[in-house]
Parts: sequence; structure tokens; C-alpha cells
Amino acid sequence: MMVKKWNWIVLALLSVLFLSWSMRVTQFDWSALLDIEKSWNFLKTKWFPPDWSVLPLAFKNTGITLAIAFLGTFLAVIAAIPVSFLAAYNTSPKGLYHLIRSILTFIRTIPEIVLGLIFIATFGLGPFPAVIAIMVHNIGVLGKLISELVESSDRGPVEAITSVGAKKTIIALYGILPQILPNILSHYFYRFEVAIRTSLILGLIGGGGLGNMLFIDYKIFNYTAVTAEVVVFMVLVFLVDYLSTFVRKKVI
Repeated sequence: MMVKKWNWIVLALLSVLFLSWSMRVTQFDWSALLDIEKSWNFLKTKWFPPDWSVLPLAFKNTGITLAIAFLGTFLAVIAAIPVSFLAAYNTSPKGLYHLIRSILTFIRTIPEIVLGLIFIATFGLGPFPAVIAIMVHNIGVLGKLISELVESSDRGPVEAITSVGAKKTIIALYGILPQILPNILSHYFYRFEVAIRTSLILGLIGGGGLGNMLFIDYKIFNYTAVTAEVVVFMVLVFLVDYLSTFVRKKVI
């Protein structure tokens, strides 16, 4: 009992020390954070009222942002499904299993913004490199998630199809895939929601869409236009979140 008590004391002391160090190196300022009046005055004078005249262009660029997120995630899930069977221990040779798992882990460790910088330098500015960046990163994420679904699938249908001498491809298509398809759709919509936000960030570095428009207006101090664009983006995120929740409830 005494040992557990000392463990908690040591953990508390380490937490306090790490918290103190973090606040020092990040120059965390409580007085600036609590100066609400100054922050509100700045917002009121610089950011409001929103400039709604930018809405037509904002809607057009929102469509590009939505297309980037949708296409990148869709291509990723199409690629991730076959890859996931190679990354599952129950459907892949042992040596290949470890290799594919390692590759997926490596891909997941690279943030989309880094991939975006690489592909923008390779392909140039525009939505195309943003789509590729989202696709590559999501192959790593969805490949792992779907492989775990494959590993936890019910063995009954698999054994039934195997008993009639079916090949591995047929077993995967008819014995495993129908079981996990609803969960694949759930994972897809979750990653689609994440990709919406990611596509905005990629737009800041030249990936096109609403993020690019927002970045340009911010750089020229057109803050009221930025406010309107942020509102449009918030509405987009809300609608996508509502749609994905509705679809997940229907398929699961």
C-alpha cells in the first residue's frame, strides 16, 4: 500500500516539474490569456462584422476543399482494403505481414502537411498534390484499421468457404469482406471528416481550396473576409459531421 502511495507522489512531482518546464519553454503567459477585454476589443474592431461579399468565391473554394477531402479519402480506402488483407496476420504470410505492417506504420508517421510540402514541390501548386497527400497518409491509417477488422472477423464463414476448396481471394471477398464492410464505411466517414480539416491546412501551403483563400486574405490583413470564410468552413464541417453520423447509424 505504501509503495503505491509513493508511486503517486513521484508521479505528481514529475507532472508538476514537467508542467513547469513546459510553461517556461513555451513562454506561457497567464496574464495575456486572462486579458479577455483586450482580446475582445481586437476581435470586435478587426474581425467583425464579417465581409459576406466573399461568399460566392468562398462557396466555390469550399467545393474544391470538399472534393480534395472526398477524393483523397476515397482513393485511400480503395487502396487500403487489399493492403489490409496483407497486413492481417490471419490472411497474410508471416514475412509479408511484418513488412506491410512496417510500411503502413512508416506512412502513418508522416503528417499530411509534410506530405503536402513534398508533393507540392513535386507536382506544383493546386488541389492535386493535396489529394495525393491525404490519400497516402490515409492508406497508412485505414490500412491498419481495416487490417484489425480482418483479424477480428468471424471464422465461421471463412471456414465454410474454405471447406469447399475456395481460393484465398474468394475467401476474402465472400467470407471476410461482407462482415467488415459496415465498419469500413464507418472508418471511411471518420477519416473523411478529418480530411476536411486537413484539406484546409493543406490549402495554407498552396493546396488550393478554401484554405488557400483564407491564407491570402489573412496575409493582406483582410480579417473580416477571413471571419466569413471561417464561418463557411464551420458550416461545412457541421454538415459533413451530421451526414457521416446519419450514414454510420444506418449502416452499423
